[in-house]
Amino acid sequence: MITTIADAVAPLSGVTLFHYLFVACAMFVLGLVGFLTRRNLIIMFLCTELMFQAAGIALIAFSRFHMNHTGETFVIFVLTVAAAEAALALALVVLLFRRKETLDASAWTSMKG
Repeated sequence: MITTIADAVAPLSGVTLFHYLFVACAMFVLGLVGFLTRRNLIIMFLCTELMFQAAGIALIAFSRFHMNHTGETFVIFVLTVAAAEAALALALVVLLFRRKETLDASAWTSMKG
C-alpha cells in the first residue's frame, strides 16, 4: 500500500535521461519516415506534428536533467508554433482539396504561377 509520496515515486526512479531521449528519438524517426514515405497531405502534416512533439520531449528531458526551466519555456514556444502551423496547414489542405479534389502530394508537383 502506498502511504507516502516517496513510495509512489519509487517505481519511476529507474527512468533516466536516456529513456526520454530514446522515446523522443523514436518519435522523431517515425515522423520523419512517415513524412518522407506518405503522399497524403494530412498524413504529412500529422508526421510534422509528431516531430514537433518529439523535439518538445527532448527539450523537457534536458531541462529536467539540468534542473532549470529554460527547456520548458522553449516548449511553450514550440507548441505555439505548432498550433499556428496546424491552423495554416488545415486551411491550405482545404484550399488544395477544393482545387483538385485530391490530397495526393504528387498532384501538386508542377504548379503554374
